[in-house]
Amino acid sequence: MASTLYTSFVRDCFVGSVDCDTDSFNGMLLTSTYTPNKDHAKRSDLTNEVSGTGYTAGGAAVTLTVALDTANDRVTVTPSEPSWATATITARYLAIYKARGGASSADELVAVVDFGADVTSTAGTFATDITSALTVQN
Repeated sequence: MASTLYTSFVRDCFVGSVDCDTDSFNGMLLTSTYTPNKDHAKRSDLTNEVSGTGYTAGGAAVTLTVALDTANDRVTVTPSEPSWATATITARYLAIYKARGGASSADELVAVVDFGADVTSTAGTFATDITSALTVQN
């Protein structure tokens, strides 16, 4: 399972637009027709959000945990794993973004997780099972 930080996320952290400790984040599911692009910056740049029973547009809440690893000179950002109960959906990607509660053009992107293949649930729980963290290395 590959994870990619959006380039704008690092800048947003440095300028104070995003605070991983206190801001609200969501994870939204995207279909295989979305093409990941590290240069996407806002939720409005994302295309092909899934739709189906048990899934609400915009996704579900996600918590980010940040850890400093001085031994390896890196910062690790680990998202919680959202799930959708009684869902009938198919997704390839999970995009994580700062949820401001308004227009998608205001929501800063954090990362996209590629499941490696389509994942489907039929009237069951769709679980993301994110096993890899997002790392910023110096």
